[in-house]
Amino acid sequence: MGFAIEIDEMGRLTFLMGDGEGKVSTANLPTPLLERQWVFVAASYSAKDRTVVLHQSPACDIGDLGSAETGKFDITAFHGKRAQRHFFIAAHKASGGDGLLLAGGHYNGKIDSPKLYACALSIEEMASLGCGAAVDRLNQGVSADWDFSIDQGSDIFKDVSGNGLNGRLVNMPARAMKGFNWTGRFHDWRTAPSEYGAIHFHDDDLYDAGWATDFTFTIPSGLESGVYAARLDAQHASPAYVIFFVRPPKGQATSDVVYLASTATYMAYANQSLIARDPLDEMSMGSLLIFGEDDLFLNENPEYGKSLYDLHSDGSGVCYSSRLRPVLNMSPNAKYWSFGGDGYLTGWLDALGINADVITDEDLHNEGESILAPYRVVLTGCHPEYVSLAMWDALKIHLGRGGRLMYLGGNGFYWRTAFHPTLPGLIEVRRAEDGSRAWSAEAGEYFMSTTGEYGGMWRRQDRTPNQLVGIGFCAQGFMCGSYYQWCPDSTDPRVDFVFDGVTKSSKFGDYGLSGNGAAGQELDRYDLSLGSPRHAVVIATSTGHTDNMVLAKEEFGAMHWMIGGTENNNVRSDMVFFETAGGGAVFSVGSISWPMSLPINDYDNDVSRVTRNVLERFRDPEPFPLPSSEFLGVVSPKCLVAK
Repeated sequence: MGFAIEIDEMGRLTFLMGDGEGKVSTANLPTPLLERQWVFVAASYSAKDRTVVLHQSPACDIGDLGSAETGKFDITAFHGKRAQRHFFIAAHKASGGDGLLLAGGHYNGKIDSPKLYACALSIEEMASLGCGAAVDRLNQGVSADWDFSIDQGSDIFKDVSGNGLNGRLVNMPARAMKGFNWTGRFHDWRTAPSEYGAIHFHDDDLYDAGWATDFTFTIPSGLESGVYAARLDAQHASPAYVIFFVRPPKGQATSDVVYLASTATYMAYANQSLIARDPLDEMSMGSLLIFGEDDLFLNENPEYGKSLYDLHSDGSGVCYSSRLRPVLNMSPNAKYWSFGGDGYLTGWLDALGINADVITDEDLHNEGESILAPYRVVLTGCHPEYVSLAMWDALKIHLGRGGRLMYLGGNGFYWRTAFHPTLPGLIEVRRAEDGSRAWSAEAGEYFMSTTGEYGGMWRRQDRTPNQLVGIGFCAQGFMCGSYYQWCPDSTDPRVDFVFDGVTKSSKFGDYGLSGNGAAGQELDRYDLSLGSPRHAVVIATSTGHTDNMVLAKEEFGAMHWMIGGTENNNVRSDMVFFETAGGGAVFSVGSISWPMSLPINDYDNDVSRVTRNVLERFRDPEPFPLPSSEFLGVVSPKCLVAK
């Protein structure tokens, strides 16, 4: 025997009572609830007279939000098996084999301050509770009083009734959500926790798929550090891949170069389906959309979970993503983006016989600068977009002690990212205020539940990418790539090492697997106003972009029409070099498409030669001296190319 309070297919508040054998008796109020409006709901069952009372009252009794409504109904009582000991919120128990506890009937929306009483409530008592008034008689009859505002970063929610009926959240519904009583006076849930007592539940939340283990693989002793895949074959299906990263033995670096795999970014894009639902995507791409086998499969099977670029089924943005599920777009056959693009960099390392250890974003976040200490050079992939505070600080310390950083991509160090402190493989992003984004966090929900950090762009938090790597995101366009031209600063003796074996022709990088150019997809620009170092050398800049390559929205205040590559000089990628304290240095290319130009002509091209020249000099232990203090106060002439 059991009961449930649900919203039926017509949007009406409904009470159900069943015998556990399939017989169900129902009662509902006639007026449908309004979407995205807070409403107080209550149900009370009296076993004595076999009646149920339902009550609903909008949180704000103005306009078209309706008024309070109450109904009393006779209902068939069942006296079958005892009720199940599990109590579900935002779902009901579903049948499952092999002793599994499964849920069904998932609710989409917010719930705040649910309570369970051990006695029947009168109509008057329900109305009083709906108005926020205390009912003295009920103080001693509370079975459970769940306060979702406590321990926001946990997957446990607290019962404050004193009965110890704490609950566990499954698959990470969104916490630190503003509640029914949010006043707008405070936007940080830590400042006004009582106004953040809501959890936003979704029928497509997914943290851990919970699949049974089919096979295990023990890493052989002596296996080189690198990026690997387990290939899964099945009849009548294309192979699937499970990607894994092998670090060197702890404390035993095998190279002075380390490749930092952008696993936070891989998680952010995991199983992305945005391209299938955005009506403007063909215009953005400048071509007809091409769907691969995995794209079609994910579109038909949304139960594999969503990316941070997707919307939940109720239209709210996805703010958590996890690697504890099959991630189909993280494979050797992925597109020229994120993991798919990074394969061309690791392939280049292999082709040229360059030994490099591999670590991941999670490793850097968890262990900090100590994991970088054995290495002279850190390499990034093509799109290290998602970065935590601990990662940022570790890279800054690495540079301060004389380390070198090669940023071989574009639109990096963009979104502030939180790793869950206790649940492995889970990240959180709140898309606050500004930035090029697929959805926007609601007002009052900019602070992350897992860590309490303010979410959004690093640029809006006085940690611009320009401060770390000399350049920052400025433009995007996916129709075609373009090329670079050398700037006057490229004659500076400080960057002579870049040009060994390189012919300084009028342009270079006018080739590549991504849009036929090394400067494409997303671009970064040198900008003193955003913190680019004054002593940086702008070696080259991209030109020849079409109007499909447009300024990022944070690059202008008011809308205007001169945002395309043929009209605006700020639509460009700048390649920069600068020295850091302690003899370190940074080299940045400012384009996602750069690694996809490395393999052209069997790796015999200027993009490959420039990258190798910089890496060889960065591996040299000779310190990079800072320019004179006089030079540091002068703005060096930069290269601006007429479009």
